[in-house]
Amino acid sequence: MASTNDLKNGIVLNLDGQLWSVVEFQHVKPGKGGAFVRTKLKNVLSGKVVDRTFNAGVKVETATVDKRDMQYLYKDGEDFVFMDSSTYDQITVPAATVGDAANYMLESQQVIVATHEGTPLYVELPTSVVLEITYTEPGLQGDRSTGGTKPATVETGYEIQVPLFLEQGTKVKVDTRTGDYLGRVS
Repeated sequence: MASTNDLKNGIVLNLDGQLWSVVEFQHVKPGKGGAFVRTKLKNVLSGKVVDRTFNAGVKVETATVDKRDMQYLYKDGEDFVFMDSSTYDQITVPAATVGDAANYMLESQQVIVATHEGTPLYVELPTSVVLEITYTEPGLQGDRSTGGTKPATVETGYEIQVPLFLEQGTKVKVDTRTGDYLGRVS
């Protein structure tokens, strides 16, 4: 249990049997009446964001979320298998929990897996990853970085937009939050 005065960004609350992560919070002390805490909460499983207001000093139940560095091993049917880097324990995470992170994960890549009471909640990737372009239309003479973009398939099978001059076999840096091309890697 914690008080609403102890809220911080990233803390996970157990409200009505569901886990909610605090995205932002603001203590408000109006001139008249009692103080309160205005929060923006994100459902850990569904990703739904809601605004919720608590009176100041009210007790809220916190959930313990265990974040561990893990290595992505392989895909097993629809599920993904990860290994704890320190204990070598393997866990299987369903595709729905991995979500869009699957577009940027390569085998043996280090990620953070968050669990609550043994149940995987989400997979956290680094902000950018380096992937190789496996297919794209060939570039033409005169195509420059200031021109347009073209679709390119990276080694995970995901399609991103890249500048016209890039060719097959080029390694590129990709933002895992937006899927944007960030630059070439030599």
